[in-house]
Amino acid sequence: MRSPTLGTGLLALVLMAGAMAPAVADPDPGKPTVGEVREARERVAVATSDVDLVQEKLAAANAELEAASVRAAKASEVWNGARWAVAETRTAERTALAASVTADRALEVQRSDYRDAVITAHNAGLDLASLNAVVSSDGLTSMVANSAATERVRDLFELRGEEYDAAAEVARAAADAAAAASADAEQALATARTARDTARAEAKAATATASRITRRKKALVHEVARLEGISVRVAQRRQDALEAAQAAEPAAPATEPVRGSDPAPDPTPDPTPDPTPDPTPTPEPDDAPAPAPAEGAQAAIAYARAQLGEPYRWGAAGPSSWDCSGLTATAWAAGGRSLPHYSVAQYDVSTPIRASQLRPGDLVFWGDGGSPSSIYHVALYTGNGRIIHAPRTGRPVTEESIGYWRTPDFYARP
Repeated sequence: MRSPTLGTGLLALVLMAGAMAPAVADPDPGKPTVGEVREARERVAVATSDVDLVQEKLAAANAELEAASVRAAKASEVWNGARWAVAETRTAERTALAASVTADRALEVQRSDYRDAVITAHNAGLDLASLNAVVSSDGLTSMVANSAATERVRDLFELRGEEYDAAAEVARAAADAAAAASADAEQALATARTARDTARAEAKAATATASRITRRKKALVHEVARLEGISVRVAQRRQDALEAAQAAEPAAPATEPVRGSDPAPDPTPDPTPDPTPDPTPTPEPDDAPAPAPAEGAQAAIAYARAQLGEPYRWGAAGPSSWDCSGLTATAWAAGGRSLPHYSVAQYDVSTPIRASQLRPGDLVFWGDGGSPSSIYHVALYTGNGRIIHAPRTGRPVTEESIGYWRTPDFYARP
């Protein structure tokens, strides 16, 4: 049972509060209540959680776009490699056909010489001449002379026969080699057609993915703007700045070697057997003096910079659109060096170096695994940890951090 005294006190308190309420409310009528503050905080927490979720979706969209672009880049470089193989096999075919023609001409010469030797031998009568010499000669001296002449004719006949047989064998081998080279060229052409169709399909898929991801990201940026109560323009600027900062942040220092850069990779504290920590002792074979900076590097860089902003297009090598190896090949052509339009071959014809040996004009490569044959992207190093490259479908030629994506796998100097 409630106490009368307590009830009277509560009533008085309520009446007093009611009487004082206008006086308290007048100075700040918009002041939120405790409940309103709590609800606002809950809404902020929910909104923050929602914004984080949207940011995760944006990151996932970027990752999906990157994956589609990598697939397209790989397919494009496979096609570039197939085109390069066609050119190489066509060159080999032309060389083999020329060798076959030369061998056939040599065979014709030997055939003519052999025919002449047969006629000479027939006219000489060979062994019959020896018999006639015994019968008709005026003595042993004439017989011996005729026998010697017959022997010389026989030797010449046999020599011409051997030379003809050898020339015929060379001609047959050259014809076989030419036929094999032609077959290789046809096979390379068929492979290139398949690779072209695959690259075209992957490029089309990457373009479609880029369009879809662009629309999705636009919708997600609108969602961020709504959740945070800011304009779409501000939200878009912030997202662009975030992605630019992520691209500018290197995945690893560009001057670190590919391997052996950690002074103490082995947790066991044994300083004696480990030769790698101190750069002053006798270096490893990889630490041999770096090759001299390539001549023409500045011209190559200047050419590549002149293409900044031009679109990526698979298989392109200018003059107004590029793929990765097309850009580096054409840039280095301006620097006086001939490179194949194929990233794997560009590495093969260049001098491998370590990341710590990078100089402006060098090439940096990305691949799958530890084999250079897996390379599918190449860029031109410009110095200060930056590169120029044709990144992918939807991104133009750009200059950015060498670690814009992930640490390169290989380095080489043209």
